[in-house]
Amino acid sequence: MATTPVLHDALLDFTSRENWDKFFALRGDGDSFEWYAEWPQIKAPLLSLLLGEEGTEILVPGCGSSSLSEQLYDLGFRRITNVDFSRIIVADMLRRHARVRPQMRWRVMDMTNMQFPDGSFDFILDKGGLDALMEPEVGTKLGMKYLDEAKRVLKSGGKFACFTLAESHVLDLLLSEFRFGWDMTIQAIASEPSSKSAFQTFMLVMVKGKMGVVHTIKSLVDQSAEYCNMQQANAVIHALQNENKIRESHNSGVDILFSLRDLQLGAIGDLKVIVPGRRRQLILGEQGSSLYCYKAVLMDAKNQNETFVYHCGVFIVPKARAQEWLFASEEGQWLVVESAKAARLIMVFLDSRHASADIDVVKKDLSPLVMDLEPEYPEETDPMPFMMASDGVKQRDILQEVTSEITGPMVVEDVLYENVDGDQSCMSEKMFRRLIFKRSSGLVQSEALLIRESPSDETDSKTKNSSASSKKKSQKKGLTGSKDSLRVDHSYLGSSYHSSIICGLSLVASALSAAASSGERVVELDPMMEEVATKYFGFSMDEQLKVHLGDGIKFIEENAHSEPNGKDSDAVRILIVDVDSSDLSSGLSCPPANFVEDAFLMSAKKFLSAGGLLIINLVARSSAVREMVISRLKAVFENLYSLQLEEDVNEVLFASPSKRYLEIDHLDEAATKLKAMLKFLVDVESDMKNLQRLQ
Repeated sequence: MATTPVLHDALLDFTSRENWDKFFALRGDGDSFEWYAEWPQIKAPLLSLLLGEEGTEILVPGCGSSSLSEQLYDLGFRRITNVDFSRIIVADMLRRHARVRPQMRWRVMDMTNMQFPDGSFDFILDKGGLDALMEPEVGTKLGMKYLDEAKRVLKSGGKFACFTLAESHVLDLLLSEFRFGWDMTIQAIASEPSSKSAFQTFMLVMVKGKMGVVHTIKSLVDQSAEYCNMQQANAVIHALQNENKIRESHNSGVDILFSLRDLQLGAIGDLKVIVPGRRRQLILGEQGSSLYCYKAVLMDAKNQNETFVYHCGVFIVPKARAQEWLFASEEGQWLVVESAKAARLIMVFLDSRHASADIDVVKKDLSPLVMDLEPEYPEETDPMPFMMASDGVKQRDILQEVTSEITGPMVVEDVLYENVDGDQSCMSEKMFRRLIFKRSSGLVQSEALLIRESPSDETDSKTKNSSASSKKKSQKKGLTGSKDSLRVDHSYLGSSYHSSIICGLSLVASALSAAASSGERVVELDPMMEEVATKYFGFSMDEQLKVHLGDGIKFIEENAHSEPNGKDSDAVRILIVDVDSSDLSSGLSCPPANFVEDAFLMSAKKFLSAGGLLIINLVARSSAVREMVISRLKAVFENLYSLQLEEDVNEVLFASPSKRYLEIDHLDEAATKLKAMLKFLVDVESDMKNLQRLQ
């Protein structure tokens, strides 16, 4: 039955009780209404599910004024409970059916919060109810609440039949919410020959089975058949194919990365029960429900006969230690479980996304997420404990603490890590010098490897120290030798993205010699940075390397039309932007936003003149922000490439205004040429395999 404009306007919001009351009041009493799928079309497939089960307890949520319940009642199905949150329609239906169908029940009730005990029904019949809750503006919240309630009140082995138009957002929810522990079939409902409906109706049937078991979907929707809306049917078929691939992967034995919702839905069985030796990887948190996302591992202790201090605990692993064998390997993780004395341990791994977060903020963010992972333990009343691995620093020697008017407070320190590259034999032999910016909760801005000077490099004065001085230094010496014998190893690259920057120079390898003769200019805004670099990190200027103190953006603008220095005025120019942002609210951690504005990019293009290379270290926490930066670069530069390592949050972008110096068609040769120029070892060929052309 078609709706009049007035009736249609009354239902601008399908989730509003007031709108439905208004809708039914305008329609008046005594008339049934079907949004889609009339009884003659759904009778046969529906009765095939109910054959011989006249005593079945049937629930019809969001019943409205449909004639569906009365049709089933008249066929002998007496135990039918209808619910709707509109008092107007429930009162009308009672008047219509109380005398002629006295055993049929009617309840004023919100289908997202039903007042029935668990396992009350054998069969749930939804005809458009879920579709009405899934208004695009509302999102999936109400739909998820309703499905949770439907699954709760359905008995084990019971059936949930859902008649739906299977719009993508509705179908996606149904497929994911009934992925674990449910046997699902889907078929298209035939239309009347005279029907001119623009939409195809589908019936999905979910049978409640054993928690954690994953079944492939049985589909009766065929691409060769004729439907009233072929585009709609093809979209459903495609979605089912993708979903079955996901389900097959769950049954393949591969170590799947679950979401918290997957676990809540029973992906690994009953979370309230400890399963000795169970280990599952998962992602905690999602946009809109938590500040951050976290990679985690849930582990149930192998030997549950032990005496545990905690029935469940959370163990946080900082980024600095995430790659250690103890935390990165399954064998090591079981050792952590054993030492933590917890029946269940949830290991949470911090990474670059959490670099600016205070640990107390992280714990507060995690608390509601891990609550659903806590096993049932009636005797436990204490809150779930949070444990944390140290930052991996075994020994720390602060060399200087200073505050800059530009950068803020910072620390220079020498540290010994507890573990370096997992090599227990040499970890205590390596010391690193670090520059810490306190504005970003301890961000390690620079890290350099310290190496011991050879005896021949030491001055005679070092051998003439007084015995008192020697004794004092020997106390600080530890396993690394005297501090006086240590210097920065400039061949060590502190981060993998540094390697990517160097490897990307392969793009202009043949032109690098001429570029080197033109010298190098470092532009630094904060004068204190030059002092720190010179005093602690072995930085020094010479004829080829100069420092310009000032604003980098203004420097490029002022020099946009200048010629390269040196003998070769035709030398290629290379501009490297590696600057962290003090404002993380924009989702752009590096560089600051003004370095990717159109004005700076245009100045950079002019500065590079005929065909230099702009290199940007990009750290974008938001995919939308990253796409915005890429789009701006594409608008200015004809050539754009990207290098991103899987284990690193940094992405290095290479932009050039022309192909004049680019060797993109001979990258293997160019990589070999670059490698020959370098004075230290970098796996150029391996990194360049990850180079992607963006434009």
